Amino acid sequence: MIWQMIHALLFALITGWAIYMFASVVYRRYLYIRLGRSVDLDTEMKERLGQFIIQVFGQKKLFKDRKSGIMHFIVFYGFIILQFGALDLIWKGLSGYNLPIPGHAGFILMQEITVVLILLAIFYAAYRRYGEKLKRLKRGWKPSLVIFFITSLMISVLLTMAFERLREGLPASGFAPISSAIAAMFAWMPHTGTTIFYYLFWWIHLIILLSFLVYVPQSKHFHLITAPINILVRRTEPVGRLTKLDLEDEEAEEFGVGKIEDFTQKQMLDLYACVECGRCTNVCPASNTGKLLSPMHMIVKLRDHLTDKGAALTSKSPWIPATVFGSAGVHMMEVGEESYSQWKGEGITDIGQTMAIQKRAWHQVKGVEARDVELLGGVMTEEEIWACTTCRNCEDQCPVANEHVDKIIDLRRHLVLMQGSVPQEGQRAMMNIERQGNPWGISRSDRNKWVNEVDPVGSLGLRIPTVKENPDFEYLFFVGSMGSYDNRSRKITRAFVRLMNEGGVSFAILGNEEKNSGDTPRRMGNEFLFQQLCTENIELFQKYNVRKIVTACPHTYNTLKNEYPDFGLEAEVLHHTELLDQLVKEGRLTPSYEVPEAVTYHDSCYLGRYNNVYDQPRDVLRAIPGVKLTEMERTRENGMCCGAGGGRMWMEEDEGKRVNLARTEQALAVSPTMISSACPYCLTMLEDGTKEKEVEESVKTRDIAEILELSVFGPSSI
Repeated sequence: MIWQMIHALLFALITGWAIYMFASVVYRRYLYIRLGRSVDLDTEMKERLGQFIIQVFGQKKLFKDRKSGIMHFIVFYGFIILQFGALDLIWKGLSGYNLPIPGHAGFILMQEITVVLILLAIFYAAYRRYGEKLKRLKRGWKPSLVIFFITSLMISVLLTMAFERLREGLPASGFAPISSAIAAMFAWMPHTGTTIFYYLFWWIHLIILLSFLVYVPQSKHFHLITAPINILVRRTEPVGRLTKLDLEDEEAEEFGVGKIEDFTQKQMLDLYACVECGRCTNVCPASNTGKLLSPMHMIVKLRDHLTDKGAALTSKSPWIPATVFGSAGVHMMEVGEESYSQWKGEGITDIGQTMAIQKRAWHQVKGVEARDVELLGGVMTEEEIWACTTCRNCEDQCPVANEHVDKIIDLRRHLVLMQGSVPQEGQRAMMNIERQGNPWGISRSDRNKWVNEVDPVGSLGLRIPTVKENPDFEYLFFVGSMGSYDNRSRKITRAFVRLMNEGGVSFAILGNEEKNSGDTPRRMGNEFLFQQLCTENIELFQKYNVRKIVTACPHTYNTLKNEYPDFGLEAEVLHHTELLDQLVKEGRLTPSYEVPEAVTYHDSCYLGRYNNVYDQPRDVLRAIPGVKLTEMERTRENGMCCGAGGGRMWMEEDEGKRVNLARTEQALAVSPTMISSACPYCLTMLEDGTKEKEVEESVKTRDIAEILELSVFGPSSI
């Protein structure tokens, strides 16, 4: 009786202390998140709850890596099942009775099967990390601690159940095959010995369980709590839409993010939701080609910095007990003199170079105050910030709904708007856009010269009216800077105009009144220039009563469709592949000439991942006689960026391997005779890639419109 009282008292004290420590750690990190700017969430919960169920309970994103997905699925649901077993086990140790669970024998069988499945899953997780040595997974005692926790927890469950059988004299049972087998090995023990070992393993199980509880919020496994919340409160607006800055706010002292507290509370929640699985880095075009940027390390660095600075600002330590989890200093980024300019990777792409540099560069420094560590420079280097192509493959892969790109753009906004810091080539492009409305600085009055040049002798009979010449147009063809000025992209413009003429589409252009869409300045952080261009364009659209817009540039398409509405645009926006697909399916365009080519299609990030336009370009290709469509290994949602997004089109690429070369090599791996795309940026990058590989004569690069033009009009008419 006295033993039972002592037993129960110890249980209450230890469990209560563990729960207190857990709650304290969670509360302190909550205070750190509260340092960020508040954010208003829309009240529409139906879509949120639907995605919450799919992502949390359906584990949809995790199954993008099937092996890892199965492993995580088993562990996730296994732990849910075992929580009931833990309650039964703890209650039995305290009271001597089982919980009144119907079919208790079957319940025990389910527990044992679950334990075995979890052990197999954990062993496979260890193999993935240390056997296969996946480069996206960190190695060391910290990343492996959870493996030891879970393994020892599962073993303690089986040993407790086995000695419970011996203590109570229960016979072997098919409903408890594993614990019965273990019990048979210790059948020689006297009753006193089995009782001692029962309580020993009961306490070991409890201590491991409570230790894990305290450890979770002080590690990457905090995602067990924060990830479901993060998924529930994620943004439901179009993916990748950037937030609108109120540039007329007279009380605003700064724009963009210059210190960790400038992020929103949702962005800070992202940091604690990260599980460090490395899926984002594994697909990042910058990481894949040896650049310094790694999306996973970016999140981890921001999280560590938030924890360091949050503790300083709130005067509440993030570690309990500090003697066990305490920090050895403040985290800082110090790249040193090591060079990452040369490509040292293996194969077409390789994240190993980036992972190694980040591991060496991010460390703790003693004698430095967290308040003195600059976010720009001390945590994130400018090289990392400008290396991003804004392709959003990282976000598409992230199983916990983290948003990486908006953080990078916010950092760029501060660099550009507050510090005036931008790579020289990018600065030149933005100045040219501001002065002449295009990145090259060519005269504004030359924007409409392409009209005469695409059909100089009138042999094609092209009708290309301006909005003044055809005021009753159905579609405004927003040509864009590439389609207007770039010699290669003008061929796409001509093909599309010719197809619209053939399909009887009523359209018009703005001519020299057209301005840059502002996508490049916005992605490069120049929100002021973007808003100026956006406002002027919308005024033009309203002046000419524009109701439908079509464009051949996915970057322009995304900006007009998803971001201009924040500034008052009310118009339907189509990409040229959507309109062409519609014209072919309606029979207004007939692809009749054979195009005997093995075509591989490259998905533009801003068309695919940003706007989910995957099928329409492929449907057009499939409708063309003679075309054999072959998919690359990385395609559709997982297609790799060409390297031109986020303003990278206008900046030099001096570090590691060129992204466009890597993507071209991926395309060439499927032995095409033609590489196709639906973006002038992508086509330029891929064409440069074929030239660098010296295959431009045997492997052509063509836009969807150009290939369809060949089939509709015949090669002799091109």
